[in-house]
Amino acid sequence: MNGGPIEDGFPADRLFNKGYSYTYDDVIFLPHYIDFPTDAVNLSTKLTKNIDLSIPCVASPMDTVTESSMAVAMASLGGIGIVHYNNQPFEQAALIRSAKSRRIPFISDPIFKTPSDSIGSIQDFASSPCIFVTESGNSKSKLLGVVAKSDWERLSDKETSVSKYMSESLVSAPSGYSFEQAAAFLAANKLDYVPLVSEQDGEVVDLFTSADVERIRGFPKLGFPSLGADGKFMVGAAIGTRERDKERLEHLVKTGANVVVLDSSQGNSIYQIEMIKYVKRTYPELDVIGGNVVTAYQAQNLIQAGVDALRVGMGSGSICTTQEVCAVGRGQATAVYKVSSIAEQSGVPVIADGGIANSGHIVKALALGASTVMMGSFLAGSNEAPGSYEYQGGRRIKKYRGMGSLEAMTKGSDVRYLGDTSKLKVAQGVVGAVADKGSVLQFIPYTMQAVKQGFQDLGASSVQSAHNLLKSRVVRLEV
Repeated sequence: MNGGPIEDGFPADRLFNKGYSYTYDDVIFLPHYIDFPTDAVNLSTKLTKNIDLSIPCVASPMDTVTESSMAVAMASLGGIGIVHYNNQPFEQAALIRSAKSRRIPFISDPIFKTPSDSIGSIQDFASSPCIFVTESGNSKSKLLGVVAKSDWERLSDKETSVSKYMSESLVSAPSGYSFEQAAAFLAANKLDYVPLVSEQDGEVVDLFTSADVERIRGFPKLGFPSLGADGKFMVGAAIGTRERDKERLEHLVKTGANVVVLDSSQGNSIYQIEMIKYVKRTYPELDVIGGNVVTAYQAQNLIQAGVDALRVGMGSGSICTTQEVCAVGRGQATAVYKVSSIAEQSGVPVIADGGIANSGHIVKALALGASTVMMGSFLAGSNEAPGSYEYQGGRRIKKYRGMGSLEAMTKGSDVRYLGDTSKLKVAQGVVGAVADKGSVLQFIPYTMQAVKQGFQDLGASSVQSAHNLLKSRVVRLEV
């Protein structure tokens, strides 16, 4: 050795300026020097200029990915869910209200009857140990009684109305209880289940059972949850860039949405720039995420308009066909690096959106400059994703569709592609299915542990450390 510097691999600025558009699978990081244990890796990060997260995970605003259950689970893990807007404004507001009314990392599906109803068969209970009786037969009215499955099974006359035999001596707990508080309440009162009731309006929010206690304690330990200044779970919401979205935005702000995503496949438009300015002018305390963008030029326009974070990706999702249909987009590795390079100069965090199929892709996205990753297919198929399970070829699956699919467009997502006024709809996504993945409360913690191991191999003990190593040309890559 002559004492000169050892050159191996390529620094990012050289690799990504050769005129090639690279996906995550096109590039690989070379290992660096380890001087800390895996558990010393800190994955806390910024979603926006003003919002911090414990883990760099964001659930995508897709109608087969993020509604209340996903938002609650992601917030309890330390990430955040962005509730989709392929619905009416009052429906989206109700989903956010539902998520923010909880402090337990799951949403149950209580069953309700009116006093005059009867219970026809054991199937009426589904998997629930009880049925609640309310004035209107849903959660939106006063709780009158409860029918335990075990009590119903002992009845001789099962045709009679539930008012004749329901139990009126109800024990309930506040819906604001944390998981540990609710578990302690069950144990102290020697109960198998308890309704969690809103202290504001008396509505039944959830059913909490001893089986839930065992299930949740069997999952990896939860980290620091994502809580807003009000102590409630943080929940994001997506909106479009049309005039009518200003009314939707008002609903969402009143409901307590913590951040809003301007959801467009190509964010560098006059519509988005004007909406960014409107939001910042009308609700200066509300953080706005702009996008999607894949170039420095696009990013600069939205940064100048006042965004608090940028969403990066065009045609990189597993069910997105924008690059094939429109011949426009960019390889996701290149897009994340290029946009992060310009956004970092203004202190604007980047969300790498799309193309995440495994923990290695998360490591690459973060190491290339992103602060968080947004996931669709990676979370679809989980217990918390909307929709019911079906069986296909012997496998348990859930439907998963791109917001650019014709199926989603018929529900209103064509606004995202600036095609809501077009008579002819051109699909930029497809409909598919994802195998059952179980609960995100289980597989996200394991995924984050794998990401920590990847960071350790890079010699990066934090997300910011990874960014610094890339910028200083210490970390090297190859194609």
